[in-house]
Amino acid sequence: MRIDVALGDRSYPILIDRGLLDHCDPLIDLARGRQVAVVSNDRVGPLYAARLAAGISSVASKIIHVTLPDGEANKDWLNLNRIFDVLLEHRFDRKTLIVALGGGVVGDMAGFAAALYQRGIEFVQVPTTLLAQVDSSVGGKTAINHPQGKNMIGAFHQPRLVISDVDTLQTLPDRELSAGLAEVIKHGLMADPDYLDTVERDLPALLAKEPAALIRAVAGSCEIKARVVAADERESGLRANLNFGHTFGHAIESGMGYGRWLHGEAVGCGMLMACDLSQRLGLIDAALTQRARRLLVAAHLPVQGPAWTPEQYLQHMEVDKKAEQGAPRFIVLQALGKARMQRVPIETLFATLRSCGAT
Repeated sequence: MRIDVALGDRSYPILIDRGLLDHCDPLIDLARGRQVAVVSNDRVGPLYAARLAAGISSVASKIIHVTLPDGEANKDWLNLNRIFDVLLEHRFDRKTLIVALGGGVVGDMAGFAAALYQRGIEFVQVPTTLLAQVDSSVGGKTAINHPQGKNMIGAFHQPRLVISDVDTLQTLPDRELSAGLAEVIKHGLMADPDYLDTVERDLPALLAKEPAALIRAVAGSCEIKARVVAADERESGLRANLNFGHTFGHAIESGMGYGRWLHGEAVGCGMLMACDLSQRLGLIDAALTQRARRLLVAAHLPVQGPAWTPEQYLQHMEVDKKAEQGAPRFIVLQALGKARMQRVPIETLFATLRSCGAT
């Protein structure tokens, strides 16, 4: 299956299928005659890096491997420099192709390295987690974390190609599969009621990692995200709606310490908080909030946040890319499949936080 992200001369395809890791003609074409750096981590690399490299070894002029430590806690300047160190050590030039093989952390860091190395080189996303296949590999957001906020240092840098081989999800731990389902559910809640119906119906098959259901989920999410990115590449308006649940979720991630909660777990909990907030604002009814809760619970995602005070939540939310002059703004649901950004009265926000875990 192919989905195109329409960005003029920077348009690129998303390929979704089984068996793409071993042979993918568009990747072979991109790698032909070029130096290729495969960036992965110490969990995914041993599983898939050799297979991917074998598929392009006959056409690339040189292939090197860069292995990063796994985990959100390692998404920082130190590990970003590991990529630059290897590229410079091997005298890689401006025609170098970086291939990001792994989950969202690898994709974000390899993409950011591509945006910066010699003022910008091309890269390919090969996501190996559900979260990365349905969300972070598409749209060109690249970044590292700062101790005071998630993804606060980064750049927009679109890939040339996204290759989503759903067979790689068979080795994904159940907890990380559930984390990816949070973004799948998010796309249905904020953009497409019919897709949410499909996800709801397919949820048992998705949890069982059935390939046909996985392809449907990845394709459905990518179609939504590709449409939004084409309309608003740099998040000046519509694309911000994809951050539904993220203001709460990023606060949980950074406040707990990166890696304690997986990104999808924090976003899943954040989405329920955002639904509660939308309900308190009179925008949606209790039935939609309860539907979201049932889906999140069925996907084995947390629905209660850390037992912080509302003031502690607010402190973490003030360091957020959607904040204006330190005041957080929230993506809320106007209805199923329709979202918007707005400021929220502090007393309403605190009521939501207290209902979802705050003390």
